[in-house]
Amino acid sequence: MSDLIAIVGPTASGKTALAVQVAKALDGEVVGTDSMQAYRGMDIGTASPTVFEQQGIAHHMIDVWDPAQAVSVVEFRDRAREAIDAIVDRGKVPVVVGGSGLYVRAVLEEMDFPSTDPDVRRRWDERLTRIGAPALHAELAAVDPDAASHIEVNNGRRIVRALEVIELTGEPFIARLPEPVDRYPTARFGLRIERDVLDERIARRVDAMWSAGFVDEVRVLESAGLRSAPTASVALGYGPILRFLAGDLSEGEARDQTIADTRKFARRQQRWFARDDRIQWLDYKNANLVDHIVAEVTST
Repeated sequence: MSDLIAIVGPTASGKTALAVQVAKALDGEVVGTDSMQAYRGMDIGTASPTVFEQQGIAHHMIDVWDPAQAVSVVEFRDRAREAIDAIVDRGKVPVVVGGSGLYVRAVLEEMDFPSTDPDVRRRWDERLTRIGAPALHAELAAVDPDAASHIEVNNGRRIVRALEVIELTGEPFIARLPEPVDRYPTARFGLRIERDVLDERIARRVDAMWSAGFVDEVRVLESAGLRSAPTASVALGYGPILRFLAGDLSEGEARDQTIADTRKFARRQQRWFARDDRIQWLDYKNANLVDHIVAEVTST
């Protein structure tokens, strides 16, 4: 049996619910790799599983840090690995779940990340805020065209990281990830879902978030300094609602923007995971998903 089980796929595909059922079947615990769910108080907008949805299964990497804290991939990786190692020591099965491809790989594989410098990062973050991601992407293209060609023009966090590494090392930024080397023997499963179905599920999820009080959640976080938070403020949905609260968008426009942004993000997730031939893809509506995964991992 593999040491770990990983369940991946786009947002709103049913990963979390499946992970809980698999953990129940295998006496496991769930480890999330959603970088935004790790921030306290961002529960509605990140679709963090409620106590009811967790169904008594221990969950890790939820509500770990204050939103004001800028958490690096390395910090997230190290905390998640501590959780995984502790689960294994307890004789249980870690079920890793998430849609953030970089964070999944960082946790499960041997990957080296260049060092960071808070002052340099802050300066590039401030420039990103002033001129926007497309303009900053153009600056990256001027100094490292290869890196720019592999980073999406609106991915501000990735652009800032590239410019930071270039400044610190004096060398080009390696935008393409290395060949994977597993840290843990892992059985990987992905949920396959048709695009039109996923789009509809995303719209329904955003509507449910609004009904659950998403705007009020952002309002509370704003009073605690969310606008100045370097990472948490760019989470899906939080930016448009902050713009609504500032009077720059109507509430309907903020909702529509959240749906559009989430759909674009889901496309990127699907493209990322499609490149990984270690993933066994399963139809999201298959009624026997849990039995299939359990049979697969217990037969090895």
